Amino acid sequence: MISTQNRLTFYAALATLLAAASLTPLLATNNWVMPAALQIAVVAGIGAGLRRLPVPRVTIPPVQLVVMLYLLLFGSVSSSLDYGVLPGARALQAFADLLNAAGNDISTYSIPAPATPGLRLVLVGSTALVAVLVDTMAVTFRRAALAGLPLLALYCVGSGLNAAGEGGARWLWFLLAGTGYLMLLFAEGRDKLTRWGRVFRGTGTVDNRGGLPTGGHGIGVLALACALVIGAAVPATTGLDLVTGGFGNGDGNGHGGSINALNPVVSLTDGLRKQTNQTLIRYHGDDPALRDAYLRITALDEFDGTSWKPATESIEAVPGTLPLPDGQDPGLPATDMTTQVSIENTLSTQWLPAPYPMKQLHAPGNWRYEPATRSVIGDNGQQAAGLSYSVVSMKVDPTADQLRQAGQAPQAVIDRYTKLPENMPSMVADLARQVTGGKQTAYDQAVALQDWFTTTGGFTYSTEVDAGIGADAIAKFLEDKKGYCVHFAASMAAMARTLHIPARVAVGFAPGEDLGDGNFQVGSKDYHAWPELYFAGVGWLRFEPTPSRGVTPDYSGPVTAPAPTAAAQQPTAAPSAQTGPTPESTFSCPPEARRQGACRSEETALPVALGTGQGGVPWQLPAALAGGLLVLLLLLSPMLWRRALRRRRLGGGRRGPGGPGGGELSEQQVLAAWAELIDTAWDLGIPPDDALSPRHTVRRISEAGELDEPGREAVGRVALATERVLYARDPGLSAPLGADVRTVRDGLWARAGRRRRVRAVLLPPSAARVLWRGGDRMQALRRGLRARTAAVGERLRPRRRRAD
Repeated sequence: MISTQNRLTFYAALATLLAAASLTPLLATNNWVMPAALQIAVVAGIGAGLRRLPVPRVTIPPVQLVVMLYLLLFGSVSSSLDYGVLPGARALQAFADLLNAAGNDISTYSIPAPATPGLRLVLVGSTALVAVLVDTMAVTFRRAALAGLPLLALYCVGSGLNAAGEGGARWLWFLLAGTGYLMLLFAEGRDKLTRWGRVFRGTGTVDNRGGLPTGGHGIGVLALACALVIGAAVPATTGLDLVTGGFGNGDGNGHGGSINALNPVVSLTDGLRKQTNQTLIRYHGDDPALRDAYLRITALDEFDGTSWKPATESIEAVPGTLPLPDGQDPGLPATDMTTQVSIENTLSTQWLPAPYPMKQLHAPGNWRYEPATRSVIGDNGQQAAGLSYSVVSMKVDPTADQLRQAGQAPQAVIDRYTKLPENMPSMVADLARQVTGGKQTAYDQAVALQDWFTTTGGFTYSTEVDAGIGADAIAKFLEDKKGYCVHFAASMAAMARTLHIPARVAVGFAPGEDLGDGNFQVGSKDYHAWPELYFAGVGWLRFEPTPSRGVTPDYSGPVTAPAPTAAAQQPTAAPSAQTGPTPESTFSCPPEARRQGACRSEETALPVALGTGQGGVPWQLPAALAGGLLVLLLLLSPMLWRRALRRRRLGGGRRGPGGPGGGELSEQQVLAAWAELIDTAWDLGIPPDDALSPRHTVRRISEAGELDEPGREAVGRVALATERVLYARDPGLSAPLGADVRTVRDGLWARAGRRRRVRAVLLPPSAARVLWRGGDRMQALRRGLRARTAAVGERLRPRRRRAD
C-alpha cells in the first residue's frame, strides 16, 4: 500500500510536470522535456528516500539541490567534467559560458526560439528548481498551499512569454497547472483528515474513503472551471520583449513578410566584458584586403531616444546575386572578394557575419535577406552556430575627392536616416557644429567627427561604462569622454544626423587575428560597433571613431596626432617616443600589431594603470567574493547558531554568582541546561522523546550513548535538578550544571562515529527547532489575527442590528 508521504511526493512531482507544460511553446522543439521530467523524478526520489531516514528535514532540500546541479552539469557540459564524471573548474567555466550564451539567446530570439543548448539548460534548470521548492514545501514541511507559489511562477513565465503565441492552447496550460495544484491540495487534505479516522461531513454522513469531503472537491473543480471561463472572456495582452525581460516579438517562426529582430548590443557588451577571449569565428581568403575587413552582421537604423535598434523591415528569399547596395552607382569601381567562414559552436546568432557589402552567399540552411540593412537572418529558428559557408563581397574604395563631390542623398533616405528623437539634448547638435566648424562637405564633416573621437577629443576606451546608448546616455558620454565602441558609434551617428548626414550604427566584428596564409580568427573581444554614413553614388560607408580599436578606412584620409590632453598624458602600457604627426598615430599601436592582437595586453592593462575612476579591480571580483562569502555563511549558519545557543545556555548570564566554577542556578537556567543536554544527544544521533520523564530520558541517553561512569553520574545530576524544578514544590537553587552537560557531551562525542560528529558540527539536527519555532510563531500570529478579526466582528454586530 502506498504511504501518505509517497502519495504526496507523487502529486508534488506531477503538479510540477503539469505546470512545466506551459513552457513547451517557448522552443521550436521540446527535446528539453524528457531531461526536465528526469530531474523532477530524481528530486522526488531523493526526497522520498531521505524522508524515510532519521535525518533532519532541513538537510533534505540542500541534498536535492546538489544532486540537481550535478545532473545539470552532467547533462549540459559532460565533456568538460574531469574523468567524465567529476565537476571541476573547467566544467564550471563551461557551465557559466553556456548560461551566458543562454542570456544572449534570450535577447536574440522570438518565440518559438530554437532549442539551443543554453535555452534547454535554462528550462530544465528552472523546472528542476521549482520541483525542489514544491517538494520541500508540500512534502518535507507539509505546506501544500505554499507550494502553489513556485507552481504559479512557473506557469506565469510560460504563459506570460507566450502571450502573443499559441493563444488557442493557453487555456490548456492553465487547466493542466490548475489541475496539478488541486490534486496536490486534495492529497494533503486527505492526509490530514485521515489522521482522525472516520471523517464526518457536515450533513452527518461519513466519507469512508478517508479523503476530502466531496464538497471540497466540488468547490475546487468549480473554481478552476470559473477561472477558465472568466479568463477566456478577458482580452489578452500583448507579448513581452526580452530586452526588458521577455522573449522578442518577432514573427516567431521566421515566415511572413517582415522581421522585428532584437538589439544585438546585448551580445556585443557581454562579449567585450568577458575575462577570456573566446574564439567565435574562423575565416579564410586570399585577398590582402581581408586583413582590414570587418565582419558585419546587421545595422541598427532606428533611434527612438532610448536605444538604437533594427527597424521592422520586409524580408525575402536570398537571391543568387544580391542587388547593388542602396545608393551605389553601377559605374563605381568595385572588385569581388571571396571569404570562407566557419562559425564556432560557441557563437549563437541568427545573423550571418560577412564582409560588407555582400554580393553572393552560399550557405546551407534556411536564410532570409533584408534589403534595407543588407543583412541575412535565419528563417524558422535557423542558427549560424557550427555553420560553414562562403560569401562573395564587393570591395569599394572611393577616393576623398569622390566623396567630397557626392550629391545630395534621396529625400527618403534623408527623412529616415537623419531622424532624431525629441528628447535629444541640444548639446549634441551644438557640439557637432563646433567640431565640424569650417567644414563645407558632408565628407569633411564626417572625417572631422572621426578625428575628434579618435585623436583630438581626449576620449578614453573603457568597457566598465553602462551599455546605454539612448539620448541621455549619449550626452553623458560626450561629457565624460569614456566608453566603448557602442558609445562611440552611437554618438557619432547621432551627431552626423544633427548635421543632416544620413547615419546608422553597424554591429559585427572588427578584423580578426591574422594567423598567416590567409587564415584569420575572431574572438569575443573583437565584438564591435561602428557608424555607417550614406553618400550618394557610393552608398553606406564605414567610419571608425573608436580609439585603439579597429582600422581607419583609407578613404577617410590620414589623421593628425592627438593634442596633449590630460587623457593623452595618462600612462599607458606602451609609451611612444614619437613626437610628430604620422599616419600611424591614429591609435596607440600600429594597425598591423592591432590586427595580430599585440595591442590587447596594452588595452587590458590601461584600466589598471589608470587606477582611480578608470576601472581598477573589475566589479565581478568583489561581487564573486561577496557571493562566495554569503554562500559560505549560509552553509555555516546551522553550526554558528548551534554554538551561540550552547554558549547562551551554559555560559555567562546563565550562571549565578561565583562565575563558571561556582554559584547557583535558577529554575530557568536549570531548564536551559536540560534543553542543551537533550539537543546535544540529538545532534549525536539520539533523537528526543518528549513522552519520557527526565529520569527515563537520561537512562535512554546513557544506554544509547554508552556513557562511562562519570558520564552517567553527570547526566543523573542534570536529570535530578530538572525533576526538582518540574515536580518539587520548592525546588530552590541548584548547583551549576554546565560542567556536567559538557561531561555528557564529551562522553557521547567519544562514542559517536566520525560521520555523526561531522554532522553534529556542520548540520546539527537540533537546528530544526528554528523552523519549528518559526512555524509556531506564524500559527500564533494567525490565531491572534483571527481572534482580533472575530472580536471586531462581534463589536460590529450589535451596531448592525440597531441600524436594522
